[in-house]
Amino acid sequence: MNAYRTFATAARVLRQLRHDPRSIALMILVPCVMLLLLRYVFDGSPQTFDSIGASLLGIFPLITMFLVTSIATLRERTSGTLERLLAMPLGKGDLIAGYALAFGALAVIQSVFATGLALWALGLDVTGSAWLLLLIALLDALLGTALGLFVSAFAASEFQAVQFMPAVIFPQLLLCGLFARRDTMQPILEWISNALPMSYAVDGMNQVLHHPDVTGDFVRDVVIVAGSALLVLALGAATLRRRTT
Repeated sequence: MNAYRTFATAARVLRQLRHDPRSIALMILVPCVMLLLLRYVFDGSPQTFDSIGASLLGIFPLITMFLVTSIATLRERTSGTLERLLAMPLGKGDLIAGYALAFGALAVIQSVFATGLALWALGLDVTGSAWLLLLIALLDALLGTALGLFVSAFAASEFQAVQFMPAVIFPQLLLCGLFARRDTMQPILEWISNALPMSYAVDGMNQVLHHPDVTGDFVRDVVIVAGSALLVLALGAATLRRRTT
């Protein structure tokens, strides 16, 4: 990998995204709108919003970043842009890292907006530090970015990229502990949930929700989510094809 080429790739992607306001709106505004709707769905029961709002603060950014990143990357691949770039002295690692940096920058903005809205406008009541909540939200968004980059290598069209969502995101959503405690699930499902990164994203949010200080479980959750994002990025670089055909 070459740092100059990586940052040059990130700058090119950001310049392109600047001319795509719909994608920017989807990444930054949709999680905020979803949190706003959720708050007033439970308008008569603020405790319910407090109990699930923190978890969804991590889940919504992951889903939106997965969707936008997979489609945007696939669009560049099917248009021949990636093939032309890889014909140059640009490594696969440079390309994937550049895309990750570009979308990661937007993930930071997204996480700041969503966390600020939940805590200071919607009154989400958490026991721990807001900075820890922001950290988990950011890592979740970066994980969604990594997953989107990875699955884009296996899709032949934007429609197929969207089809990966039920296969990659929905099982994690059902098994992450949002709807039922993981230790009450059927043992095989509990075992599967223990292998899915979204489970640790939700656990990390719940640690901040209920504990004033950093716990050992919180550190474990952060390491697993961050490690999963790095692992998926490495797999994305390994599976990236130099030719689109």
